[in-house]
Amino acid sequence: MQKRTSIMNPVLLVGCLIIMVSFAVRASFGVFQIPIAEEFNWLRSEFSLAIAIQNLAWGIGQPIFGAIAEKIGDRKAIIIGALVYALGMVMSANGVTPGEHQAYAWLVGFGIAGTGFGVILAIVGRASLDENRSMSLAIATAAGSVGQVFGAPLAEYLMTLMTWQSVFIVFAAAIVSLIFALPLMRAPVMVSKAELEESLAQILIKAFKDPSYTLIFLGFFSCGYQLGFITAHFPAFVTEMCGPIMAGGVLHSMGITTASALGAIAISLIGAANIFGTLAAGWAGNRYSKKHLLAGVYLGRAIIAGLFILLPITPLSVVIFSVAMGSLWLATVPLTSGLVAHIYGLRYMGTLYGIVFFSHQLGSFLGVWLGGRLYDMYGDYTAVWWIGVGVGAFSAVVHLPIRERPLAVAV
Repeated sequence: MQKRTSIMNPVLLVGCLIIMVSFAVRASFGVFQIPIAEEFNWLRSEFSLAIAIQNLAWGIGQPIFGAIAEKIGDRKAIIIGALVYALGMVMSANGVTPGEHQAYAWLVGFGIAGTGFGVILAIVGRASLDENRSMSLAIATAAGSVGQVFGAPLAEYLMTLMTWQSVFIVFAAAIVSLIFALPLMRAPVMVSKAELEESLAQILIKAFKDPSYTLIFLGFFSCGYQLGFITAHFPAFVTEMCGPIMAGGVLHSMGITTASALGAIAISLIGAANIFGTLAAGWAGNRYSKKHLLAGVYLGRAIIAGLFILLPITPLSVVIFSVAMGSLWLATVPLTSGLVAHIYGLRYMGTLYGIVFFSHQLGSFLGVWLGGRLYDMYGDYTAVWWIGVGVGAFSAVVHLPIRERPLAVAV
């Protein structure tokens, strides 16, 4: 077995770069909701469905890319993912019908899968010391939030200089450029002899028979629902709710003069707060029960969202909500991926986490699609918010019975 690397190593640094750029682009799609709908006179649900399909394709593609990485190599899987991602962006830039955007969204979603958490976290996890793994996973996850910090505002700014189609092309070029960093990403094999001898089919059978794996799968659904809905619809929600009351005030003096700018900044604030929240989750995951931490995160999200909807929506409440929700935004990812690695081992972590992540993306698809569908039906997002509160409470409960021990001991 090769010597394991320290917490800060080229594998982690390149992994952070890839996730950061990939998520900067992904987090920006909500900013395009209103411009695209207005240009083509579409219903809100049309482009929402394209974003929802992205999330579904991401979920379907995640275990596939995990298996590809384990079969032909991590870097080759990332190259395929980056090229597919960029192709989807270029084709979307030339799409003029809802059907075209929804079709090309499959390419974007599969591209996100090849450059996202499933592949990168498995590489980082295998390249980390046991005592550093939760923090390494948290750092890589927080890199996604760094991308979210500048992704939406950058898209908003670029659209003042060029068309949204040109912004898509610029983002496609940024994604392709990630390939040039891959030579630095040489991950050592950090698994035991027993794990190397175990086949993928064997570990999958064990996992599928284990009730804890089912509970992890079910619990991750609400994370996807909440993140998908907020990322895709929050900028539009803020634009409409806060537009009449944006004149003057502290935010105006800070240069945030329009509700659309506040919507983009809200996504950025969520990402900024999540950098600290995710790192805190990684620190805590090395010291406390991951399942109890996850239950607490989901309960906290439900409470924050419930209070936000119950109280008056103002620019200040948007800022407070963004920071509060952001502190718990991706805190689930290092804890969930770390829980999968702890119980089922590192050899097939990419595939096993990818399957769990499919539940996340089913929730994300539903959150994005329902957001657009119910908005078109009722003229607001209230029902979608309350569904999010309910599924958050559900996830808090289902994590409690998980048996947080290595599978060989637990069964």
